[in-house]
Amino acid sequence: MKQTKDELLAMVRNGTQTMSLRQKLRLIVLLSVPSMIAQISSVIMQMIDAAMLGHLSTNEAASVGLVSTTIWLFGGFCSAAASGFSVQVAHHVGANDMAGARSVIRQGMIAVGAFSALLMFIGVLVAPFLPHWLDAQKEIRSGATEYLTIVCCALPILALDMLAAGSLRCSGNIKLPSMLNTMMCVLDVVFNYIFIFQLHMGILGAAYGTFLAYSITTVCMLYALIVKDKLLRFSLDTKRRFKPTKITLLKAFTIGSPIGLERGVMCGAQIAITGIIAPLGNVAIAANMFGIEVEGLCYMPGYGVAEAATTLVGQSKGAKREDLMRSFAWIAMALGMSIMAFMGIIMWIFAPEMMSIITPKADVIALGTEVLRIEAWAEPGFAAAIVAYSVFVGAGKTLIPSLMNVASIWIVRLSLALILAPSMGLKGVWIAMAIELCWRGCTFLFKLTRKNWSRIDT
Repeated sequence: MKQTKDELLAMVRNGTQTMSLRQKLRLIVLLSVPSMIAQISSVIMQMIDAAMLGHLSTNEAASVGLVSTTIWLFGGFCSAAASGFSVQVAHHVGANDMAGARSVIRQGMIAVGAFSALLMFIGVLVAPFLPHWLDAQKEIRSGATEYLTIVCCALPILALDMLAAGSLRCSGNIKLPSMLNTMMCVLDVVFNYIFIFQLHMGILGAAYGTFLAYSITTVCMLYALIVKDKLLRFSLDTKRRFKPTKITLLKAFTIGSPIGLERGVMCGAQIAITGIIAPLGNVAIAANMFGIEVEGLCYMPGYGVAEAATTLVGQSKGAKREDLMRSFAWIAMALGMSIMAFMGIIMWIFAPEMMSIITPKADVIALGTEVLRIEAWAEPGFAAAIVAYSVFVGAGKTLIPSLMNVASIWIVRLSLALILAPSMGLKGVWIAMAIELCWRGCTFLFKLTRKNWSRIDT
């Protein structure tokens, strides 16, 4: 009889039990599949979302594309703050300290909430000026400002959703947060359809639809974590401390700050690249945005495997099992690279059809197809970088991997984009991206061969 996910996770936390290769692979697959489904459905829903704007006008799509990297920047900061606490949850669960895990979650709710509120304030202040700084064409500036302002107001809601979902995943409950995030994507499409096409609100409708979908999902996610989860529900504690302690904040800062710095600097590079693309015209901006949406179908399964790797490596570290940390890392690496290589082939073959789903504009479809077929060759390298980085996050060793990401995108990608874009346009930018992803994947594979990342601190 095949063992359940919970039985296999109990073997991870029990330091006396040896796991076979088959058991390890089964556990990674059981944790990865729900997350993969959620990630892929998220991309599909984002593609539908983008298609709604794409069928209105190129200018409206370009307005959203102009600020998309800035939204990723703020979202990355929220994710880093949430990771600082959710990784600690994995370590406590691996050590069978459930009370400690619940304490970290409560403290994280206060700290992450306050941090994301600060980000919201900064985002609202920056929104009116960003399109001017990026030298965007005048006809898309006002729409970009409106969209960014509303989405930034949703940052505290998004951050709490990330904390709750990350905590559930790190405890081994992958299925529920994946289902709820899939629900969020469906709600986003439904609300956007109502606001954009039925109420004729255009870009504002897309922003309001996203805000409402975030809000409903976060309420459900917090309810599942705080009230219903069998390991982490707050009713299991008689004393419920919410005030963050110095030691918890210090650990969260140690784990999360390199991630936040990396996300900030990398998104800063993405914004700089957007600045390179913006003068190429609205067709290039729209093709770049839609191309990124389509490419998500390739790399989101990799993120599903990566989330499983973070959970298993984190719990193995809490259980003080270096052998499992390394074994789970390499199995996840092989699985992630295989899946993304296959998805890269699919993207190369069906790039025109994927682009035509999002936009009817022939010039945007043609340019998007060209850049997607360039990027398809880099998917295995991208997988190596995604999975290895998540392994290091689970181990709590985030500083060096974050610096590796930063150096790769700034030195390799941005430099090549500056060189290639003037003569090759958007294709040059995506060639630079493909070369950089392959380089980054190789460096992360080399880092993973070094055993110091899995050393258990005594």
